[in-house]
Formats: sequence, C-alpha cells, structure tokens
Amino acid sequence: MFLEVTQANYINDFKISLVFNNGAEMTVDLENELNVSVFNPLKDKSKFKKFSIVFNTIEWENGADFAPEYLYELAIAQHQIASEPTREYGT
Repeated sequence: MFLEVTQANYINDFKISLVFNNGAEMTVDLENELNVSVFNPLKDKSKFKKFSIVFNTIEWENGADFAPEYLYELAIAQHQIASEPTREYGT
C-alpha cells in the first residue's frame, strides 16, 4: 500500500496534525525542515497555514510539498524523541 495523507490540520507554530491512509494519526513539527529555498517563504506562519491536500500529501500555495513517507517517518522520529525518558543529572 502506498502511504497517503488523508487529513491535515494546522495546530500552531509549524505543527500539523496528519491522518494517513493506514489509520495513523500523528503530529509533525516542520519548523526545522524549512531551510531549503522552496520552503523559505513558509517561515512566515501566515503562509505556512495555507496548505491543502494535493494528490497524496500536503502542498502549499507556492508548490512546496513533502513526501507522505517523509512526513510519516519524521513524525515517528519526533514522537520517539519527545517520549524518551530524561535522565536526572548524576544518575
């Protein structure tokens, strides 16, 4: 099965809630992914908010998009980092 984004909603800052055709629902933070020239205009949050689902992923008005597989893997990686236990100093 090909991975597809079926729903996408802006949350805040550079975070988007995504639903994939495999049933997974995840949040992805794209703030650190906007450093390539085609994504630079999206650093303006008013432009970042203006995306839609085109074919199988999210796309912005300037034509910038991310592959759904990339969004999926990034969301998983961000979730794992956020949910890892922290160590107290000296332990």
